[in-house]
Amino acid sequence: MKVTDSNVIRFHLQVIYGITVKTLEKKKERPCISGAKIFGVSLENSHRQYIPEFGLVPCFLVNACSFLLERAGTVGLFRKPGSLPRIKTLRAKLNRGEGCLTTSLPYDVATLIKQFCRELPEPLFPSELHAALLKAQALSSPQDRASALQLLSCLLPARNSSCLHYLFDFLSKVSQRCSENLMTGSNLATVFAPCLLPPPNKDEMSERRLELRVLVLRTFIDNPHLFGNKTIFQSGRILLNTSF
Repeated sequence: MKVTDSNVIRFHLQVIYGITVKTLEKKKERPCISGAKIFGVSLENSHRQYIPEFGLVPCFLVNACSFLLERAGTVGLFRKPGSLPRIKTLRAKLNRGEGCLTTSLPYDVATLIKQFCRELPEPLFPSELHAALLKAQALSSPQDRASALQLLSCLLPARNSSCLHYLFDFLSKVSQRCSENLMTGSNLATVFAPCLLPPPNKDEMSERRLELRVLVLRTFIDNPHLFGNKTIFQSGRILLNTSF
């Protein structure tokens, strides 16, 4: 069974899992900005390329992730910071449209990816979905957690969904080399939580709420095939990594 209507997804989440989803606020159209600027620019104003499996993905993200995939065995990738002076220089070059990633160091490029996500005008996971995502992660059954998170991912705007799906697929490949880089799905989720699911206020910074944010991301990193997949699984059969 295929679900294509957001109202059906919301109804399913409410009836089956008791999760009420806030209506995503309709964002004002942002003026189109010409130029090569990469950081702090909305997704719709980013230079993007079409990737068949994912959709339109920012070119910077594609180039940076492709560069790091060849160096995914780097110890502490995304955990160890890059050099601030080098990163400042790289940002300036990238914002001028200069291709400079191929001669960069992995830690610097990894830091740039985090900065790119963190500096978007709006989080890749809209704030209206945060409470529902955490409630889904708190469900008692691993199967229910995965199914509810899967459905919630289908409510994202297409531009957010394409970017996140691509990123989770990439991070999953990085985690598969954790014996070399020491970066498990859990480690990567911890690093990316402030970039993708930033707490909106101090009330959301309790240890438990922060832990749930990390676990939401770990679910998608360990199971990127779930993200944006609108298939409703019957009989509780779903292929996922439930080793947590």
